[in-house]
Amino acid sequence: MTDKTIPELSIVILCYRSGESILDFARQTKQLISTLTDSFEIVLVGNYFENSDDRTKDYISQLEKEDAVYRGICLPKEGMMGWDMRKGLEHSRGEYICVMDGDGQFPIDSISRCFEKIKEGGYGLVKTYRTTRGDGLYRTVISKIYNTLFKILFPHIRAKDINSKPKILTRECYSKLNLKSDDWFIDAEIMINIGKQGVKIAELPVEFEKLAGRQSFVKPSAIIEFLKNLFKYRFK
Repeated sequence: MTDKTIPELSIVILCYRSGESILDFARQTKQLISTLTDSFEIVLVGNYFENSDDRTKDYISQLEKEDAVYRGICLPKEGMMGWDMRKGLEHSRGEYICVMDGDGQFPIDSISRCFEKIKEGGYGLVKTYRTTRGDGLYRTVISKIYNTLFKILFPHIRAKDINSKPKILTRECYSKLNLKSDDWFIDAEIMINIGKQGVKIAELPVEFEKLAGRQSFVKPSAIIEFLKNLFKYRFK
């Protein structure tokens, strides 16, 4: 018998410093997902640095009061993006788990294409790869270096764009990953661990939009840390 308390699909949205913009993004996501399944939850990860001016948690609380489909996780931060993602994944309950950035650069409708693909069966993970990028030459070049170096170090992992989202995983696939990263390396760790497990993946093309309203959180120090982790995982 199917446990009706377990949703078919969990959408984990990373909301760090999204502020008021998360209201429209979350509502649009709900509208789309309701056309795909009537059994879903939206997990909003609004972890924050204490004593900061980040009010994202207040808007997430507003959404939780608005509809029970929204579940907020707003904790004082103990790490960066990887820690936020791990907290969201840990709190998700769905048979399928989708991780999505909440800044609007990845189009929301890409979730539906990934969900339809993974439900065909046979895939442990379905994700996107970026065919065009609206975030400038610097990020485009950095991404090209990332992905080229990743292919050299991990040639058995057939992926075009390691950091691209959304990523949708089956519950079985997620349970085998044992994720540890607290930083920007989390996407690469997912792909490396999936490669070790021999999980079948699929990638679908997506157009990556320009970031509106703020600058990227990916700083040069994060790039250096990413490269260090890449070699560490390859040769440990």
